[in-house]
Amino acid sequence: MASDELTRLTAREAVSLLKSGAVSPLELVDAALERIAETDGAINAMPTLCPERARGHAMRLAAGMGVPTDPGPGWLAGLPIAIKELDDLAGVRTTYGSPIFADNVPARSDIMVEGLEANGAIAIGMSNSPEFGAGGNTFNEVHGETRNPWNVALNAAGSSGGSAASLATGQVWLATGSDLGGSLRTPASFCSVVGFRPSPGRVAHGPSELKFGPLSIHGPMARNVGDAALMLDAMAGWHIEDPLSLPPPPQPFQMAADWREAPRRVAFSEDLGITPVDPEVRRLCREAAWKLEAAGARVEDAHPDFEGVFEAFQILRALSFATSMKPLYDNHRHLLKPDIVWNIELGFTLTPEQIGQALLRQSRLYADMVAFFETYDVLIAPAACTPPLPIEIRWVRELEGVQWDNYVEWLRIVSVITMSTCPVIALPASFTADGRPVGIQMVGRPRGDWSLLSAAASFEEIVGIAGLTPIDPRP
Repeated sequence: MASDELTRLTAREAVSLLKSGAVSPLELVDAALERIAETDGAINAMPTLCPERARGHAMRLAAGMGVPTDPGPGWLAGLPIAIKELDDLAGVRTTYGSPIFADNVPARSDIMVEGLEANGAIAIGMSNSPEFGAGGNTFNEVHGETRNPWNVALNAAGSSGGSAASLATGQVWLATGSDLGGSLRTPASFCSVVGFRPSPGRVAHGPSELKFGPLSIHGPMARNVGDAALMLDAMAGWHIEDPLSLPPPPQPFQMAADWREAPRRVAFSEDLGITPVDPEVRRLCREAAWKLEAAGARVEDAHPDFEGVFEAFQILRALSFATSMKPLYDNHRHLLKPDIVWNIELGFTLTPEQIGQALLRQSRLYADMVAFFETYDVLIAPAACTPPLPIEIRWVRELEGVQWDNYVEWLRIVSVITMSTCPVIALPASFTADGRPVGIQMVGRPRGDWSLLSAAASFEEIVGIAGLTPIDPRP
């Protein structure tokens, strides 16, 4: 099979061929490297590659080394993937997008990466990320800026922008991502791919000094829901070094995607009641959500009460930055970008009362979400308040007459869902009149990852645009 045919396969198709022996892991590694060479000059999604490491892993798998006698549903059989450059990859330069770690080569991979490689994934290289994942636009002083494949004058969002762009161009079949304030969902929306933020603990990661925080989550990125489910099967599982980690589900997540059970009771909100949203994004997301009526769903305008949730998120986010990054602030403040310095220093100013009130607001939100999902199966809202923006716009400072003074404000529509701890998936929904992708986020009930994937696969089938990728970068 020709290289360009291989890169256009879905991940599940590629894994099926690997398992049958119709293609080899080395063939897919070479196909991915060829595609990266063809396209990355235009988008800068994969700044660090590890071809020798990947080929060595491919040859070991082809020889039967590291192949389990009874592979589980998440067995990837030698499929090359991208690793977001916030997660350590043993023996490979891993900078976190920061000049402080420009020469960092970790001895051990992240727990999540170890699990993926044990399940037959081959790391082909590192996808670009903003410095320490902070920001809704993927750029940093080490690797530069990642551009949007649909229009290279636009940005790919962040912080998983490199992963999203690499998927959209067919450089890889699957990619890792992470999400604190929308970093899986916003890039998926901007690049017309899928980003799934699972329930806390579904994907073990670390080791980390902050082991009990439920806000920052790792998850899969893919070109369609079925591929995301495959990757989640490869990522999910308990690990002793992650105290929040969960065992795999009784039934594979891929079964949920194949089931495609359309939700019957759908809540839709254009703005969750807390943020301005571009008018065209509002209209396109509404039109996409109402397509579920064709599958027999009852779609209504509704959302839980999110008043004060974003403010609580800002407090808990700043607390996390101040706690985890104080040593970097103390020793390398001059090398940190201003947005990170602002977030750390905000954390230093917090009072016990502010922190306590933020935790109480999050707890009340969880109770509200539990009650809300007694009435509705899913909640649908835009995955980003704007379509993709010019690469020069680092973050949105004004929208619909509302002024924002920091880089997190424009991410309200995703960050309040983070606070709920509910699983949420970003999906392609439509395109603006000038061809920019627009995505929705679909939120499920607490711990409802399996049923959410099933509903998302149904939505994807109804909307019918998932098969448009991969694409060549477009001027």
